[in-house]
Amino acid sequence: MKTLEESELCFPHLLNSSCRRMQRPHAVSMLAYILLSSISLLTVTLNLLVIISISHFKQLQTPTNLLLLSLAVSDFFVGLLMFFQIMLTDGCWFLGDLMCILYYVLDYIITSASIGTMVLISIDRYVAICDPLHYIDKVTQKRVQVCVCLCWIFAVLFHSLLLKENLKHPGRYNSCIGECVVVIGYVAGIADLFLSFLGPVTVIIVLYLRVFVVAVSQARAMRSHVAAVTVQQSVKITVMKSELKAARTLGVVIVVFLICVCPYFCVALTGQDTMLNASSAAFVICLFYFNSCLNPLIYALFYRWFRKSIKLIVTLKILQADSCEANMA
Repeated sequence: MKTLEESELCFPHLLNSSCRRMQRPHAVSMLAYILLSSISLLTVTLNLLVIISISHFKQLQTPTNLLLLSLAVSDFFVGLLMFFQIMLTDGCWFLGDLMCILYYVLDYIITSASIGTMVLISIDRYVAICDPLHYIDKVTQKRVQVCVCLCWIFAVLFHSLLLKENLKHPGRYNSCIGECVVVIGYVAGIADLFLSFLGPVTVIIVLYLRVFVVAVSQARAMRSHVAAVTVQQSVKITVMKSELKAARTLGVVIVVFLICVCPYFCVALTGQDTMLNASSAAFVICLFYFNSCLNPLIYALFYRWFRKSIKLIVTLKILQADSCEANMA
C-alpha cells in the first residue's frame, strides 16, 4: 500500500531523488490526456494527407505547394512530438535523459524550420503579387527545393550547436529524477530569439503588409476594367484572381500561425514564464502546438484540390494506375 507521499512521486521507489508529480483532479487529468491525444492524432492524420496529396499528384507539385509540403512535414512531426508533451502534463518524464534532450532538440529544429517555411511562403506571395511578370522566372521549382533544404539544414545545425552542452551531458541540469529540462546560455538564448522568432516574424509582417496593399489595388483595378476586356486580358485577370486567392489563403495561414505562436515567444521574450501557473503554461504550449492542426483545416476550407485529394485517398482511388496524373483542378 503506497503512502500519500509516495503517490505524489514520479518514481515512488526513489524517495530521496524522485521529482514530485503535479497534483490535479483525476477528471481534469483524463480530460487533458484525451484532448491532447485527440489533437495529436488529428494533427498527424491531416498533415499526412497533405504530404501524400502533394507528393503523389503531379499537378499539385507547384513551387507554392512545395512550401506547403515543407510546412506539412514540420506540422506532422509536431503532432508526433505532442505525444511526448502529453507525458509532461503531470510533470514527470519517464523516458530517460537522452530521450529528453532529443525531444527538445527535435522540438527546436521543427519549430525553426516551420517559421523559416513561413518566411519562404511570404516571399513567394510577395513576388507573385508584387512582381507577377517575373514570378515564373524567379520562383522555380528547383529554387524552392534548394531554399527548403537550406531552411531545414540551418535549423538542424543552429539548434544542434545551441543545445550542444545539453547533448554532451543529458540530464546535467535536472534537479531530480523524472525531470526534463534544457538550459541555454543568455547570449545563445537572445540569438535564438532573434533568429528563430523576432527576425522571421518581422520579415513576414512587412512582406504581407506590402502584399495586402498591392492586392487591394489590383482587386480595385480588376473591378474597374472587368466590363470591357479582350480574351488575352481575361486570361490575365483569371491568373491574377488565382494568385490573389492563394495570397488570401496563405495570409490566413500566417495570421493563424502568428496568433498561435506569439503568446509562447512573448512569454519567453518577457521572461514571465516563471510567473505562469501550470494551467496558463499548458494553455500557451497547447496553443503553440494546435497551430499545426489548424493548417490542414484551412487548406480544406479554401483549397478545392485538397478536398478532392482527400476523397481520392480515402476511397483508395490513389492506388489505381496513373492516379498521379489525375486532374486536381
